[in-house]
Amino acid sequence: MSCEHLICAACAGPVEQARCPVCRAARAQVHHHGFAGLTPAAAAAVIALLAVAVLLLVGHVLSVAGLG
Repeated sequence: MSCEHLICAACAGPVEQARCPVCRAARAQVHHHGFAGLTPAAAAAVIALLAVAVLLLVGHVLSVAGLG
């Protein structure tokens, strides 16, 4: 969906220009993109934590197996 042709009921301006708090909220809702309801920064943090956990697990397995 696009906010290109939407007109704000509060300020009568185009929503895409975000002139008032109502416009900004509507534009944010229309253009909300995230992974599983997370903001992009939070999704990146989760992915980074998972990567660190996998690296630690691999290091532990290699050390127990006597390969590292």
